[in-house]
Amino acid sequence: RFCLIMKIMKHILFDLKDCPFKLLDDARFVRNSLFHASLLSESEIIKIDFHKFHPQGVTAFAMLADSHISIHTWPEKGVAKCDIFTCSDKAKPEKAVEYLGEALEAEQIDSDTFDRLL
Repeated sequence: RFCLIMKIMKHILFDLKDCPFKLLDDARFVRNSLFHASLLSESEIIKIDFHKFHPQGVTAFAMLADSHISIHTWPEKGVAKCDIFTCSDKAKPEKAVEYLGEALEAEQIDSDTFDRLL
């Protein structure tokens, strides 16, 4: 008999709105926030990298053993566009979303969660 086992992965797309310019434009702060969010999601960190744009903005990316978290900031708009994708059954991506919202002092978090099947 043939048996198909489905694996459900989570992909959360989220916007952090009305964040302070100072936090969104601080590359080291954004990188450190991503580090802590990765730990809270119970994901193994492989690498974190970031780029500071001029005159403002930061993009940071955490490569995780079970996928990734990314953040792209627009300080002049008070917005960060983010996503977290995980294929681990033990990961808690919602914890990363919650933490990043608190760390970046977002007044509003808009998010959509998608189950991805493998």
